[in-house]
Amino acid sequence: MNIIEIEKLSRNFKVAKRDGNFLRYMFRRKHTTVEAVKDISFTIQPGELVGFIGPNGAGKSTTIKMMAGILVPSSGNIRVLEKVPYQNRKSNAANIGVLFGQRSQLWWDLPVSDTFKLLKKIYKIPDNIYKENTNTYGDILGIGDFVDQPVRQLSLGQRMRADLCASLLHNPKILFLDEPTIGLDVVVKKQIREMIRGINAQKGVTVILTTHDMKDIDEICQRIIMIDKGQIIIDKPTGDVKNRFKGNSTITMVFDKIPDELNVPQAESVELKDDGKAVISFNSAIISSAVIISDIISKHKIVDITIKEPEIDDIIRNLYNQ
Repeated sequence: MNIIEIEKLSRNFKVAKRDGNFLRYMFRRKHTTVEAVKDISFTIQPGELVGFIGPNGAGKSTTIKMMAGILVPSSGNIRVLEKVPYQNRKSNAANIGVLFGQRSQLWWDLPVSDTFKLLKKIYKIPDNIYKENTNTYGDILGIGDFVDQPVRQLSLGQRMRADLCASLLHNPKILFLDEPTIGLDVVVKKQIREMIRGINAQKGVTVILTTHDMKDIDEICQRIIMIDKGQIIIDKPTGDVKNRFKGNSTITMVFDKIPDELNVPQAESVELKDDGKAVISFNSAIISSAVIISDIISKHKIVDITIKEPEIDDIIRNLYNQ
């Protein structure tokens, strides 16, 4: 059974046209129709980790808002947990959790624990489930040290963890994450990613992640749905996307004695440096690093080897270009 079903979904907006005449714009303005989402279709199964990505203005947020029941589609069909979201907003809200990286659902001047208690009342969470979830997610997210501090005193990383816990208290089946690691340092980003994977593994929560940080996609998501100009341009497992749209990999070799010439068939480029290093750039879809290394080792004495695979942001950039 699919947890989300979207079929030929579209959403249009009327936008006022500006022509430089302020009075005409205020009193006799003309409008144009903008297609934010154009006839998209996809399904998501329970427990999936999906990266929903695309450039700014691609239609990501509009699609998320339709799944959350905030916006009504202009045409097409959408079902979340077998219900139409905008027709069942209360029951839909009870089954989803939302985390926006630049916004917080926590009360600024209250301790985190008091915010949790307010959310317990809002979502009508039974005592036993509330206790279980605050303990479970509190341990996973490591918020015990600051749960009694006012939100305004928390660091950004602490607030993000508390926000994530708040999104999960009512046992949502689906979690929408919008830029969950924005503004965080490298260490905290890694912690948040591990926590999201842990929550998915332990609770089976379906995660739909929008982000511009390709490390989030690489380390969290099993599947990539890419949208551009309101249309889905790819929907593949993350591994397939990486394999299909590989960029150039590099091998850096340190030689015992730098060769006068280094011939590497099928390499994109070979750069010999004065410090005894050679940097070999190659397309891993054409030739493997093992073949290159084996060939060079048979002819030269190597002291050290470093292999750098293309980052997923390079892969996505190549995909955008194509």
